[in-house]
Amino acid sequence: MNFSQELEVAIVGGGAAGVGCGVVLQDLGLENFALLERHQVGASFSRWPAEMHFITPSFPSHGFGLLDLNAIALNTSPALAFQREHLTGKEYALYLQTVADHFQLPVQAETEVHAIEPLSSNKGFAIKTSRGDIYSRFVIWAAGEYQYPQTNVFPGAELCVHNSQVRSWKEVAKTGDEFLILGGYESGMDAATNLCALGKRVRVIDRSRSWENDHPDPSLSLSPYTRQRLDFVYPTGGLELVGDTQIKEVKRIPNGYEVTGVKESASSQAWVSPMPPILGTGFKGSLSTIAEFFDWSEGYAALTDQDESTLIPGLFVVGPSVRHGNVIFCFIYKFRQRFAVVAEAIAQRLGMDTSPLETYRQEGLFLEDLSCCSNECVC
Repeated sequence: MNFSQELEVAIVGGGAAGVGCGVVLQDLGLENFALLERHQVGASFSRWPAEMHFITPSFPSHGFGLLDLNAIALNTSPALAFQREHLTGKEYALYLQTVADHFQLPVQAETEVHAIEPLSSNKGFAIKTSRGDIYSRFVIWAAGEYQYPQTNVFPGAELCVHNSQVRSWKEVAKTGDEFLILGGYESGMDAATNLCALGKRVRVIDRSRSWENDHPDPSLSLSPYTRQRLDFVYPTGGLELVGDTQIKEVKRIPNGYEVTGVKESASSQAWVSPMPPILGTGFKGSLSTIAEFFDWSEGYAALTDQDESTLIPGLFVVGPSVRHGNVIFCFIYKFRQRFAVVAEAIAQRLGMDTSPLETYRQEGLFLEDLSCCSNECVC
């Protein structure tokens, strides 16, 4: 097979995980690697609705040995860069591009990865891209989730608008006065609070009751930032929350859209929306595009202690798809702690000096012992 390029490491994805992992490889002194990004650095963040903000706060605290929660590299801070606590997607995309430029990361933008093929005898991978075939000894999958929305979730879902398809809630608000949102976790509540703040009447239907879940892990319950926004709009009377209801079907009717749902041990109920319902149903994740390279259990890819596929040696995962038992790494401040773990595994196999990673250990960015990951809160 003829290759247009030969690499030691190929990082697939130029978002928070890809750029952050690239900085660690750079710190190790690795030269022959590349970030393969289908659009531009931070493209998924750039596509957020204009009014969507980070639910995790950014705050500069370097002087006390703490990294900004949304930083993906040492000695950087989105809060300091933008003087904002809750950044927009476009602001964060600019932060990522600034980091990539500062560290002179080898980003190959406008390069779409069509497929990866493990070579025989664990001798690396052939990566099929829009710019030709690339050989890489190791692959780090950092393609993220936002570009892979959950849209085929029930009959008639194609009639709805997924929140990731919305460029601005202000523009959506111009189309009507009443909106129906299906899904009550973060993306659904972001849509609801923005539309309510714009004076619209909104009904949210959720299969559980996310707004009542008080689990201390924000991966499983609404963030304090979202609850604060709910407290702001709920007294307006424009928000109705319907819980414990599974959506069965959406269909077009003469005066709009009919949504049918059913509660546990109850008959079905229908709601009519004059506007296309909004899906806050989350994302299936990019690992679904290479699912055959992983062993799956309860919907999650099985990974080794070094975040490597248990089926395909040399294929690593970084970003929000990483999960180990009950430890979920779906926030930046969580998954950035695994960049150095992956980098060390690769460096050891390449015979490289791993001592530069000691800085990451000292800064709390080298999480190896997952037994310490507890979300208990006593007060």
